Amino acid sequence: MNIIDILCKEFSLKKTQVENTINLIDEGNTIPFIARYRKEQTGQLSDIVLRDLNDRLIYLRNLENRKEEVIRLIDEQGKLTDELKEEILKAEVLQRVEDLYRPYKPKKSTRATKAKDKGLEPLAEIVFNQEVNDGSIEDLAKPFIDEEKGVNSVEDAYQGAMDIIAEKVSDDPEFRDIIRKITFAKGIVISKAVDKEEKSVYEMYYSYNEPVKVIANHRILAINRGEKEKFVKVKIDSPDEELIDLLKSKIIINNKAITTHYLNDSIEDSYKRLISPSIEREIRNILTERAEEDAINVFGQNLEPLLMIPPIKDKVVMGFDPAYRTGCKIAVLDETGRLLDYTTVYPTAPQNKVEEAKKELTALIEKYNIDIIAIGNGTASRESEMIVTDMIKELDRKVYYTIVSEAGASVYSASKVANEEYPDINVSIRGAISIAKRLQDPLAELVKIDPKHVGVGQYQHDLNQGKLDAALGAVVEDCVNSVGVDLNTASVSLLSYISGVSKSVAKNIVKYRDENKKFSSRDELLKVKRLGDQTFIQCAGFLRISDGNNALDNTSVHPESYDVALKLIKKLGFDGEDIRKGNLNAIDNMIEKNSIEQLAGELEIGVPTLKDIIKELKKPGRDPRDEMPKPIFRTDVLKMEDLKPDMVLTGTVRNVIDFGAFVDIGVKQDGLVHISELSNKFVKRPNDVVSVGDVVNVRIIDVDIERGRISLSMKDL
Repeated sequence: MNIIDILCKEFSLKKTQVENTINLIDEGNTIPFIARYRKEQTGQLSDIVLRDLNDRLIYLRNLENRKEEVIRLIDEQGKLTDELKEEILKAEVLQRVEDLYRPYKPKKSTRATKAKDKGLEPLAEIVFNQEVNDGSIEDLAKPFIDEEKGVNSVEDAYQGAMDIIAEKVSDDPEFRDIIRKITFAKGIVISKAVDKEEKSVYEMYYSYNEPVKVIANHRILAINRGEKEKFVKVKIDSPDEELIDLLKSKIIINNKAITTHYLNDSIEDSYKRLISPSIEREIRNILTERAEEDAINVFGQNLEPLLMIPPIKDKVVMGFDPAYRTGCKIAVLDETGRLLDYTTVYPTAPQNKVEEAKKELTALIEKYNIDIIAIGNGTASRESEMIVTDMIKELDRKVYYTIVSEAGASVYSASKVANEEYPDINVSIRGAISIAKRLQDPLAELVKIDPKHVGVGQYQHDLNQGKLDAALGAVVEDCVNSVGVDLNTASVSLLSYISGVSKSVAKNIVKYRDENKKFSSRDELLKVKRLGDQTFIQCAGFLRISDGNNALDNTSVHPESYDVALKLIKKLGFDGEDIRKGNLNAIDNMIEKNSIEQLAGELEIGVPTLKDIIKELKKPGRDPRDEMPKPIFRTDVLKMEDLKPDMVLTGTVRNVIDFGAFVDIGVKQDGLVHISELSNKFVKRPNDVVSVGDVVNVRIIDVDIERGRISLSMKDL
């Protein structure tokens, strides 16, 4: 199996693209670095394609390693044939390799191994080969009766032989393959209630069935959770009689053999006792893995736009963490995110000190010239929102508010990171600080929290945690590196996601910065402890210095391309100061006089890299998040009772799941746009239409106040 050829075919890539990408990965380069700074070698592959290719490369290499191991293990038993070796080598999936190895895999004590220990394998061969047409069944078995070994009768002998045959049939890779395929095609997933009278969120699965081949991924995860919590029992109903008949048709070739009925019974026993339960487990594992992979992908697709929500710059923000009994925690942050003040007010039940709270909040707004109030969306959020809107109406200056997801804020508040940032601040106040910072710079704040806790996934606690962590970590890494970070202000949490930078190196960067006040150039990074040449190459282009010695340090131009960038600037009649002042708007006109290809040739650099350099020179320090949808700022609030069918509202997508999207329309409960209402066209996946953070127009379909449900539509809007 040629891995490079397989990757070329699967990803529709040229051989040089795949070879160069593999070489770059094997050299220790990170995916963000390869995607940004090695476009000529990869043919401008995106970070998404690069990660998929890397994942597939790892799988194929593991597959090859497993093949070599299986071949070695079988060879050590002296049972490896040329035909078997060829079958193993041409296997395209790991399941096939394991099927081929199954007959040779050392087993714990089974009925078959015990029968073999009793010397009954030759009798099993006689029965399986169906070569004896005449004579007595008793005479055939008598030589194998041995009371010392526990074979006391003819029936004992045949029972042992049947156990050996049952295991032999079960271990046959071809039989398993065809049974697995037929069960996938014709099997039915069935779930039934453990107790029909018990109320739970799984009631729709108390009597439920759906074909294996079409069952939706989110239903697989829901059924699995219901089974784990002991509300439902689950099984796969297979076409058993059809499969048993199929096995018999392939195995029984001589109906006249005197042992045919034993062989017949062995096949039935093999299927019912060994094959069927095993294949059912395999299929359920395959369904679960597929569902988990899909859920992880959806989680990642939701996480990216959440992290890429534009920061609200140059605004004084009040973070408002709602609560009931313990009071609402308030934190005021200046334009740079520095904590100015904090307090606790009690406008909600049971204290209900509304006027007192409004008075205190108004005083803070006037004292610090607060522009926006960020209200957390947790407990007592809407009650707090109503108090804030009433207060805003009474102010002499324009103040807006917005609802901010507070998912994970409590996790952050009690974390080591929060304790290091605010050692003298109460844990409860830290939550309000985090809510405010999530508005000012969502990416910088959310990287401090485990991605699983940011509130945009589904069934995250049921998924493979290793795979989930790796996938979400990759999303965060891509987002952080696509934005870049300010070397002189970035936290350890943010720096840890920069290409090539480990947690310990991130801490060393901050330590160096604290000891030397700030970095004046990217080259200074080489003075940081444990940050060597290789790490510098990986990380330098993603770290910005806004007021450093070299204007190029505030761009994503890599230091390895500085000479080229300066030659280009000089050739076009500009200088370094023009970069700093942003005076390169006319660069397009200058480049039109020289073709990109001609310039690339003269500067001895690839066209993709040259285009990236020009893009950066035009907008040094640019933030790609500025192109994303901005949060909705409000001054008034709606109640569910205000909503009427056909009313059209503007809202923000909060979460996207398999069956639709939840949209915040400014009332207590997020509304659901079912997948069937996302578009006039057929929608296979909601993420094809909307993303977390999108600002969308929705029409009210139905409002169920009693159940707290709002049905929305995006059709014809």
